[in-house]
Amino acid sequence: MPYVDVLGARIWYEDTQGGGAPVVFVHPAAGSSQSWMNQVPAFTAAGYRCITYDLRGWGRSRQPPEAVGQGSLSDDLEGLLEALHLDRVLLVAAAYGGFGALDYVLRFPQRLRAFVLATSQGGLVDPDFVAVRLRAAGPEIRALPIELRELGPSYRAENPDGVARWLQIIEEAGGEPPRQSLALDITLPMLETVRVPTLLLAGDADLLAPPSLMRLLAARIPGSAFATVPDAGHSAHWERPEAWNRAVLEFLDGHR
Repeated sequence: MPYVDVLGARIWYEDTQGGGAPVVFVHPAAGSSQSWMNQVPAFTAAGYRCITYDLRGWGRSRQPPEAVGQGSLSDDLEGLLEALHLDRVLLVAAAYGGFGALDYVLRFPQRLRAFVLATSQGGLVDPDFVAVRLRAAGPEIRALPIELRELGPSYRAENPDGVARWLQIIEEAGGEPPRQSLALDITLPMLETVRVPTLLLAGDADLLAPPSLMRLLAARIPGSAFATVPDAGHSAHWERPEAWNRAVLEFLDGHR
């Protein structure tokens, strides 16, 4: 079975292998590595080597009770890359996965060719940013059933089978296990130090990380690109994979 041992946990991963530029995908809290099932075939066909993995405690990744709370999202990601002997990668992350990925960008920029942060609040701690985030996605939004807060209304209306499969992946992943910490307290001024080529990708119907919130991040990352996926919610990569894949591949193709 494809596991690596990282800081007391057994991290499950899949690797398409091949000689293409490696792309590492970091999944949202509402999901697992299976959340990328609409991305891996398209990216593989475009010539990339795709690595997906289940976050610690999600899906098939396991940790004994004494390892709970060890390390951070970015520590686990670094451990995975070390175990797979990957030097410089393209990093693609969505939602909660983007918290750890942004932490990784700030800690290990030399390991990255490019970075895509999709539909994510970024995990920042600035009081002003947190105030904006709470106005956009306060307790009332958080209290909604998961499919209402994380999937756009058009997708829910158009694709009930897709909604059912999305919910199944979340259930198989264990719901939303306890979240890991970040190694850094990320602030807006810290984003100004990022020199990794970055694309920020928002869903224009996202209740949790709306375009206005993600533009605040983009404005601080030098030279970053910003785009939106039309008619998509927080799970834009799942809801509108063709548009999402096209935007990400166009960006990554310039940084292989």
